[in-house]
Amino acid sequence: MIYIYNDFGGTHTTSLAAAYHLKKLPQSERVLTSEEILNVPYFNQLTKKDFGKLIFHGIDDEGNPVYTIGRKRNKLVVPALKELTILLQHRFHFDEKIIFSNTSPTVPIPMSIGGFLSRTMKIDSLGVPLLVRGAQQCCDNIYRLVENTKETAKIPCRDNVIVLENEMYK
Repeated sequence: MIYIYNDFGGTHTTSLAAAYHLKKLPQSERVLTSEEILNVPYFNQLTKKDFGKLIFHGIDDEGNPVYTIGRKRNKLVVPALKELTILLQHRFHFDEKIIFSNTSPTVPIPMSIGGFLSRTMKIDSLGVPLLVRGAQQCCDNIYRLVENTKETAKIPCRDNVIVLENEMYK
């Protein structure tokens, strides 16, 4: 099993999702502290050169690798990765299950504004507090999204590549 959390930038909600998945954050729906948020690996640290790269976050307690990817506005990245994966599975006869889980629906407005100010405009003094506030607003949704992603992975199905859009977390 391979987990890949994806969203626009790949550095905020995806990093939080990977941290929850890998149990680097408290396993509950409680509001995270500023310190907990800012200490999440890769949170608000990736730059435009990292877009489209699979970022490895670690191995979960069941031995599964966890990755993130920032896809920008390109909605074709995940479908293309899915098709490439299917092609490679058929060509090389492997059946590793891969779960793409979209964290974008969890992003609140303060996080979007904070990400723009911090990552694009380089105004951390305004952007980072908004990012923290946004992360605090959505951390319970991200936690539930991760739990749902892990539960979905356990369900037997014919497809070895699953794409979760997670629209219920808007």
